[in-house]
Formats: sequence, C-alpha cells, structure tokens
Amino acid sequence: MTGLLALLSVILIAIIAVQIGKVSELAAKIRGEQEMQDATNRRQGNYMMIFMILFLVFVIGISVYYQNYMLGFGPHKSASEHGSSLDSLFKVTTFFTGIVFFITQILTFYFAWRYRGRHGAKAKFMPHDNKLEIVWTVIPAVVMTFLVVGGLDAWNEVMADIKPDEEVLEIEATGFQFGWNLRYPGPDGLIGEKNFRMIDASNPLGQNWKDEKNVDDFLATELVLPVGQKVRVRITAQDVLHNFYLPQFRVKMDAVPGMPTYFVFTPTKTTEEYRMELRKYPEYNVPDPNDPEKMLWETFDYELACAELCGKGHYSMRRLVRVVSPEEYADWAATQPSYYLSNVRFTDADPNKDKLFDSEINARKAEFQQGLDQALSATDAAAKRVALKYVSFTTGGAELTPLSKYELDNLAEAMSKNAAMRVELAGHTDSEGDDAMNLALSEERATAVQAYLVSKGVDASRLVARGYGETQPTDTNDTEAGRANNRRTEFRILAQ
Repeated sequence: MTGLLALLSVILIAIIAVQIGKVSELAAKIRGEQEMQDATNRRQGNYMMIFMILFLVFVIGISVYYQNYMLGFGPHKSASEHGSSLDSLFKVTTFFTGIVFFITQILTFYFAWRYRGRHGAKAKFMPHDNKLEIVWTVIPAVVMTFLVVGGLDAWNEVMADIKPDEEVLEIEATGFQFGWNLRYPGPDGLIGEKNFRMIDASNPLGQNWKDEKNVDDFLATELVLPVGQKVRVRITAQDVLHNFYLPQFRVKMDAVPGMPTYFVFTPTKTTEEYRMELRKYPEYNVPDPNDPEKMLWETFDYELACAELCGKGHYSMRRLVRVVSPEEYADWAATQPSYYLSNVRFTDADPNKDKLFDSEINARKAEFQQGLDQALSATDAAAKRVALKYVSFTTGGAELTPLSKYELDNLAEAMSKNAAMRVELAGHTDSEGDDAMNLALSEERATAVQAYLVSKGVDASRLVARGYGETQPTDTNDTEAGRANNRRTEFRILAQ
C-alpha cells in the first residue's frame, strides 16, 4: 500500500512538473505577443506622424500650385468695387480657420502617436479642467466676434440699395428652366411693370403694355455692362429656384419665384482688361483645348451662371457677360430693338393701337423732316414730292384714322414755318375695283387731308386737293404689297 502511494505521488509530481512547464511556455508566448503588439502600436504611431506631415505638406503645396486659379488670388482679384471687401473677409476667415485646421490635425495625429497602446500603461482621466474650458471657449468667442462684426460690415456695404437720386443702370434678370430673360430699359432709363398673369406666347415676361415705361424696354441674349457704372439687377424666377451668379464680380443672389430680390454692384474691369491680367500668368499662356489656335487668356469671358441645381438642363443657364467702355455700351444699346415695338406694336395684343408714344412721334417727325428737306432742296419737279407714309383711311372710305393726325400735324407745322410754301395734296389708289370709283375715292381722301390742315390753321388757298385714282402707280398691282404701296397720299411742293 505504501509503495502504491509512493508511485502515485511520483506520477502526480511528474504531472505537476509537466503542467508547470506548459504554464511557463505559455507565459513566455504571452510576453512575446505583448512585445509584438507594442512594436505594432509604435510602428502605426510613426506611420500616422509621417502621414500627417505628408498630408499637411500636400495641402500647402496644392494651395500654392492652384492659387492662380482661385477667386481672390493671382489674376482673379475681384472685378467689382465691393468684391475686394468680400475677398478680404474670406481671406481673414481662411487664416483663422486654417490655424484651427492645422492645430487640430497636428494634435489628432500627435495624440495617436503619443498615447499609443503600451503594456502596463494606464489611462489618465481628466473629468474637468477650468483652464482648458476657458481657453477653448474664450479664444473662439473672441475670434468669432471679430469675424461676425467684419461680416456684418461687409454685408451692410455689399447689400445696400441705391439712393433715390443715385445714377444707376437697372436691369432685370428672370430665371427659367433653362435660361435667363435679361431685360434692359430703353432711352427712358426705366423698366416697365410686369404681371405673371399677362404671360403668353407673345409676352414671355408678362409686361404690362399699358405702362409706357415698357415701350422701349429690350431683351438681350447676353449681359452687357458699362465699366464704372453702378448696376442694380432685379432678380426673379418663373418656375423653380435659380441663382444669379457672377463669380468674377462676387455677385450671388437667389432667384426665387414670387419673391423679387436684387443686387447692386459696379464693374471695374472690362473683359479686355481682365484678359490682359490673365496674360501675365504662365497658367493662361497655353492653348485653349476648345480653340487650340488661341491661348486661354484670349478666350476668357465673364459668365452668368445659375448656382442652384434647377434641373437636368441646369448647365444651359450659362450666359455670356461682356464689360465694355461706356461708349461701347451706348453704341450697343442703341442697336437693340424694343421688344414691344418689334413684336407687339399694332398686333391684336397691342392695347395702344390708336395712339403713338413720344419716341414714335419724334422718330416719325424726324423722318418727315428729312423727306421735306430733300424736297425743298431739289431742283427737279419730280423730286419735290413727299409721301405721307403714315396717313391712312378707313377701308374703302375717306375718313382719316386716328394715327394719321401725327403725320398731318408735321405737315401743318411745316406749312406754318414756310409761309410761302404751297402744296398739292394728291390721293392715289390701287387698280382694284371700278376706275371711276377709285378716282372719286382718291379725290375724297385728298379733300379730307386738306380739311384737316385747314382745321389746323393752314390757309386753304395754299392747298390744292387732287385725286389721281390708279393712274400713277409706284409699284406693281399684281401683289398685295405692291397694291399697298400704290394706295398712298402725298404732297408736291408747288411754291416755296
């Protein structure tokens, strides 16, 4: 029995020895893995520091490399008076936020390296620190105060409206899917009223044709501005939200349906002057991919864009912007036809068919005076005839239409100024109808003109009324246009 117990004790001791060896081997492995984990943590911390350095160098490098492409830097300084204040505000904001950016990036990666996992290390908990609380509360508050105050100053300067007596060019930009209707005032310098209820195929903006300010307004396919002239843009939209964006002028304002907005700015650089600035930089002295025969600076243009995602045709909202000298602008504006006079005047949509506007009266008077001067200076008897182009009668009758009075008033005024002038008033018809009836009708019309002039104070003895019927055509009677030319009233100077 004693021997058996001794044997069992030996076996138990052997088992314990084996287990102790296994435990020692396992402990050694564990110690090796911890060392390996520490090495891995150390390596990852180093990688983070390297990444931080490369990342910050990349940020600085790419900013320097692309600075001449960014608004506010290099050649892309503002092309408007107010733009410099906005650029300064953005640069100051970028400076302070840049400091925060670099500090936070450096600390983030530094802490990842400094406080990497280590065997036996314990975390230190700081539930509260008054100094840190003061630092990260007071400093941002002070910086934000300066930024907000500076922003308010810039806002009040940029968004100030015009004064009542201030000279300004006011235009209107109406966004729609997908384009802009750009409306300019005519010679009167005033933009007419509009109402969305009046929009139709012949009136895309809903202009109120009873408002005489609309008479000379014109629509343009490009935005043309005179340099040095303060501009006020009325901004609105017809369908969805758009945005009136002129990046080089630091102009950006939403175009909201039913809520008109505005922006006031003064262009300071013509398109050509901006191109000359770009020419100084090597980045723009390379061929334009779209026009390899020209350099990038040569093909540069200001642009009007929509800065809202207004639909799948959003890209087509782009419009060309040209800034020119005041003289070039005046020449351009003088060639733009009035939308009303070109598309609506004397049509069924025109509510002013029975009257002329001052611009039309003056234009017709100048045209009449030119014809009269030529006739007075002519030596050939045939050249002493002047057509009364704007005298008309009721169809088939001899009653003067209301608009005829303006032309006849010009003749009455000319007779008053030229007391020795005697004229023959001649009526003509086309070849349609009976010859005798045409002759009688032409005489009646000439007599009607004579009666009107007498009513305006012209002595009847200075007027001879005569009808020629269809006997003196000036055009063919085979077409409607030709017959219309033959139905005319004219006067011939008999004495002067």
